[in-house]
Amino acid sequence: MDRNRHQPPAPRRTERDRARRAYGQNFLIDPGAVARVVRAARPGPGDLLVEVGAGKGVLTEALAPRCRELISYEIDRHLIPGLRERLARYPRVRVVPQDFLTAAPPSEPFALVGNVPYARTAEIVAWALRAAPQLTSATLLTQAEYARKRTGDYGRWSLLTVRSWPEVEWRLCGRVARAAFRPVPTVDGGILRLTRRPRPLLTDPAARSAYADLVELGFTGLGGSLHASLRRICPARALDRAFRAAGLGREVVVAYVTPEQWLVLAQELTEVVARRGSAVSKELMVRVKSRVDSSNL
Repeated sequence: MDRNRHQPPAPRRTERDRARRAYGQNFLIDPGAVARVVRAARPGPGDLLVEVGAGKGVLTEALAPRCRELISYEIDRHLIPGLRERLARYPRVRVVPQDFLTAAPPSEPFALVGNVPYARTAEIVAWALRAAPQLTSATLLTQAEYARKRTGDYGRWSLLTVRSWPEVEWRLCGRVARAAFRPVPTVDGGILRLTRRPRPLLTDPAARSAYADLVELGFTGLGGSLHASLRRICPARALDRAFRAAGLGREVVVAYVTPEQWLVLAQELTEVVARRGSAVSKELMVRVKSRVDSSNL
């Protein structure tokens, strides 16, 4: 006997279901979580805000009375009529039915806010980092693990965070339980805040260049330790002196070096890196080639 003969057929997914899965939608429904995101964003009455993915408008409605103007992007056309109806009493809110990632940043200073689809977090963060100098801050509700990794909460630091640190501060502003979303995701969320510094931590062009070169070379991992990676371009005596100034041991792995320690290394080694410009360029070309080769495997 066929046991499956009398079982009811699986329900068909509607177009709405397919859209929700395609866009990675997990709508924020908890008022307390919404309030925490708004507090982290710190909107002011004169601010221009841009929202990534308005969804059903819960966060949009909370932000609307607290800013001068709010531009809310929403890619899902099914949600647009409900959004416009919900936000009709806020004339300063403009709902844009468009993929946020295809939008150009405003030509004036603005802050970015949003409950972002976890699968598109990296693209959205990259968009924000490219939006200089107009972007003043980005407050994003992301997957908790992503927010923790980018802010050093695990005690480790990523290339993206360290590379941008002289211009951008990365901060974890709290965790949001997965029960605050519908549908309920498999993991908790984290409130990630990026703040563009009014004045970069490195203003001298040579120091900025040295910092960028050292970070890129250090994160190659060549040699197993940061000291071994940088030894390819830096004399041992100068490198040892820089490591002592930064409070680093010779065997430290690159992920455990804080942005503040990277700044000390750059300040100590700027002249060395500037003198050995051709060697640095050669090493970085090797790094780029290894990335390309890996992507073709």
